[in-house]
Amino acid sequence: MSEEATLREKIEEQLKTVYDPEIPVNIWELGLVYAIKIKENNRIGIDMTLTAPGCPVAGDIIREVDEKVRNIEGVSEVDVHLTFDPPWSKEMMSEEAKLELGFL
Repeated sequence: MSEEATLREKIEEQLKTVYDPEIPVNIWELGLVYAIKIKENNRIGIDMTLTAPGCPVAGDIIREVDEKVRNIEGVSEVDVHLTFDPPWSKEMMSEEAKLELGFL
């Protein structure tokens, strides 16, 4: 397994520990993470969205993502980019999340 794949897995594991306080499912399973980019010198770029543009805990979620990814051994820098294009929809959730929330 390449070093990048291992780092990507560590990042995904950390993202699975971040929850939207209003929904009992982590941001990874909700489909809120659009992209993980591992750049030169292990600079990490994360493109993500929120369930709604006016999410009152947006700053908290982004700060938690930044802190948890930054604490992974080998990560030099983290840039969390918030986007609403495309807008999030429940179709982006994993099967597990849909089951948990009663959509299946």
